[in-house]
Amino acid sequence: MKLFSHAKGSFSLVELTLALGVASFCLIAIFGLLPVGIRTSQDAISETASASILSAVIADLRATPETTTTSPQFGLNFGSPTTLYFDSNGRSATMTASRYRLTISFPANPTGMYAATFAHLKVSWPAPVDPATTPPAGLVEAFAAFDRH
Repeated sequence: MKLFSHAKGSFSLVELTLALGVASFCLIAIFGLLPVGIRTSQDAISETASASILSAVIADLRATPETTTTSPQFGLNFGSPTTLYFDSNGRSATMTASRYRLTISFPANPTGMYAATFAHLKVSWPAPVDPATTPPAGLVEAFAAFDRH
């Protein structure tokens, strides 16, 4: 009778150590990628919110009647450069409580009876950073043409 029998399906201590080493290497690689994934997710959220802001402002400018120069929702004047601030939910806010900065400029427009009015819109974040002097963390731009005749 055998007192000590070795089972065929057992692992040695060396095999167990190697398996733990491979598993820990994989976990370290995954944990190293987490900050990159979180940053990418935050950038995507910010870009989506800024695109939504651009869409709302362009829709407001398009809804402005031809007989007036002031937009109904945001009070934007055609032809005068404007800076607006928005919170993280895309609502108008003061500069201190904002996350996004919207800068609207009106480049030179062609003349004529059927000439369009152009607008260059930039949404940048964080709001306190002026994109004219310091590179912002993120920036989304749009160019729009409006039929004002």
